[in-house]
Amino acid sequence: MRIGMIAPPWLPVPPTGYGGTEAAIDGMIRGLHRAGHEVILFAHHESTTPAEIRSVLPRGEADVIGLGSTELAHVLGAYEDLADVDVIHDHTLAGPLLGPGRTTTPIVVTHHGAFDPSTARIFRQVAPHASVIAISHCQAASADGIPIAGVVHHGVDVADVPLGDGRGGYLAFLGRMVPEKGLHRAIRIARRSGWPLRIAAKMREAPEQAYFEAEVRPLLGGDVDFIGEVGPRERQELLCGAAALLNPITWPEPFGMVMLEALACGTPVVARSAGAAPEIVSHGHVGYLGQSDSDLESALARVEAIDRLTCRTWAAQRFSVELMAKRYEEQYLLAIEHSRCRSGED
Repeated sequence: MRIGMIAPPWLPVPPTGYGGTEAAIDGMIRGLHRAGHEVILFAHHESTTPAEIRSVLPRGEADVIGLGSTELAHVLGAYEDLADVDVIHDHTLAGPLLGPGRTTTPIVVTHHGAFDPSTARIFRQVAPHASVIAISHCQAASADGIPIAGVVHHGVDVADVPLGDGRGGYLAFLGRMVPEKGLHRAIRIARRSGWPLRIAAKMREAPEQAYFEAEVRPLLGGDVDFIGEVGPRERQELLCGAAALLNPITWPEPFGMVMLEALACGTPVVARSAGAAPEIVSHGHVGYLGQSDSDLESALARVEAIDRLTCRTWAAQRFSVELMAKRYEEQYLLAIEHSRCRSGED
């Protein structure tokens, strides 16, 4: 199958630092490539994933994340160019709105964020013309009447990730520097539990910096080490050496790629039972879930009893890139069939 894929224009695929969506797209492409499919990817020009990579944006134009004109130029160029593919898989917000009027090729769209009022309004317009895929059952349940064609969990290439021994004697926190990720809570939980905490977090935008200054910086020092944003290799090293990933999210996160990455390294996850966390973490098997800070503190007292190889096997069996690719292939074929039915073809 010849697949046209449109990533957001802001970051390379795979990302050089933080970028959960781009990491998921990279795994998706690797799985599809191994299954024998051809992928043409419209993305940031520094992307290195195993696909034919195209970009219509001049170098430097996508440096400002979230700029509407940049995304519009990106998706318009992609849809104009992708005239000879079997299916288009779009990961942007603007593309599925603009694309159906510019192509007769079947469109599959994955929504990587929450179905809040603004995005729900967009996807109500998109759903009659494209197959909308959710990344978790939790996210699908919040779609507020939007037809969801299927749920496909993200995947991770476990063979490309080392199995860690967890002997670093610390907990790890990875994410964006925003309140809903719960870093201020993670610091207090770790301290009360007697665990050192190492923090790797993206902090580039003004709201992230403001949260850091107000809520995080006053808590740093001693047994709490802020590393900053890290690349893939440093990220793996951090997770492999950690006794556990501490993830006290305070919002219904649609997926949570960092939890899957931790499990692939053999690192148990201690997280708040919110969003998709119960779909990723089997409580008492590969980590612990709780509702309160005290629940997570209690879990940390017994986290070393979790078998690290069991964590890695769980990730390999349930969240491989091959399984993700197979499930997307099924969605592509359904979209192609539905397109033929709508056009009156046999």
